[in-house]
Amino acid sequence: MTTTSDDGSNSDVGGRDDVLRAIQWWDPWDDGVVTDRSDVQVRRIVKAFRRAGRALGVERDAHGVARYLYRPGVVLVRDEDVPRVVTHLGLDLPVDKAGDETPQQTVGLHALVLPARAHVPSVVAELDDALGVGVATPDHLIHVTPVTWCMAKEPQPRSVDSFDESVVPDNMDGRSGRVVIVDTGTLRDVIAAHSWLEGVTGPPEPPTVGHYTGHGTFIAGIVRTYAPAAEVRVEAVLSVGGAAFETDVVRGLVRALRHAPDVINLSGGTRTRRNLPLLSFEVFWERRLRHLKGTVLVAAAGNDGDRGPFWPAAFPWAVSVGALADEEGSARAGFSNHGSWVDVYALGTDVVNAFPEGTYVYREPPLVGRKEDFPDGLAAWSGTSFAAPMVAGLTVSRMTWSGESARGAVDALLDVARGQAGVGVGARLLRSGDASPTA
Repeated sequence: MTTTSDDGSNSDVGGRDDVLRAIQWWDPWDDGVVTDRSDVQVRRIVKAFRRAGRALGVERDAHGVARYLYRPGVVLVRDEDVPRVVTHLGLDLPVDKAGDETPQQTVGLHALVLPARAHVPSVVAELDDALGVGVATPDHLIHVTPVTWCMAKEPQPRSVDSFDESVVPDNMDGRSGRVVIVDTGTLRDVIAAHSWLEGVTGPPEPPTVGHYTGHGTFIAGIVRTYAPAAEVRVEAVLSVGGAAFETDVVRGLVRALRHAPDVINLSGGTRTRRNLPLLSFEVFWERRLRHLKGTVLVAAAGNDGDRGPFWPAAFPWAVSVGALADEEGSARAGFSNHGSWVDVYALGTDVVNAFPEGTYVYREPPLVGRKEDFPDGLAAWSGTSFAAPMVAGLTVSRMTWSGESARGAVDALLDVARGQAGVGVGARLLRSGDASPTA
């Protein structure tokens, strides 16, 4: 078998900054000017994982741009394919499973450990040729934004008079709905400081979240803006630099299902090897989610600003949400992914909600090194991460009066969105009126 080294001189990185090259990027806030920019998102994630004692693989395209990140030394294989994969690779057959919470497997899926220094992309390419495309895949890294665009636009402070706690009437307050957000975790001091977050539950963010501190709590606040009486829980999964391996995220989704949610919000994803679907999510759908009548996964479409599929949002069974540039829905946000796989667009630019008080240090061009105070505990943040929870909130808002399941409610909302589609934009959900009894 092929055993190209994973020592960092090729693709798998455990501490070598010199392989993190500069990339070209398009800045939607500078009239499309192409500028040199460091691959800062990849650097930050790699450093966060290094501090946590974990290595990362970085697969790059012919131009040196990071395509996806993955777990070194491991390939994912369906249970039924394990015997022929281990035979081809000359591995020992793995021991029987101990359950779906163990580090190496989830229901229906094995994470096979490769020989030392084996290069994951080379191994899966070999298995493609020998056994069929996609029989084995990397354990991709899921992150709160794509690896080349960072967070679309970093948070900006806002005052209390710039924010409405709720944009829906009482008869649409989401009191019959439950949303579980699979994200970075909760910040209890932020929740305690803002009335619309009262009752939001979930484990706290660990200190390893880093630059995306408050991401999960901010998303919980967006859900509550559209469904102020909904039950909202945030699971701490994307907890190392705002990222986690896909198998860890799937285990987080399994935990989310234990709370019997109507909607699961996942404001994260990734590009994948050869644009193939995430194998662990395929198995999650087949073995878990499709058997739960009415439950919906809402996923952010990603911030690459192009048509390429972003997973898991690109799955047919997920509700994929792109970002609008303004409240009127006059244009799609320049950073938003788009294409026929995106179901709907919602406000994702300068979304205002709860943010940690204190001083924030900017890490992205053009504000690198600038410090800004957030005295009111509010921020305007941009990205498809913040469009997805609007759809999640409107779904349970509609459930308040409609008697529909979450699946029925979101399907009805998509009908509304298609009815108010914009030229050059697509199906749109706007800030008000989309979930009302007359819609």
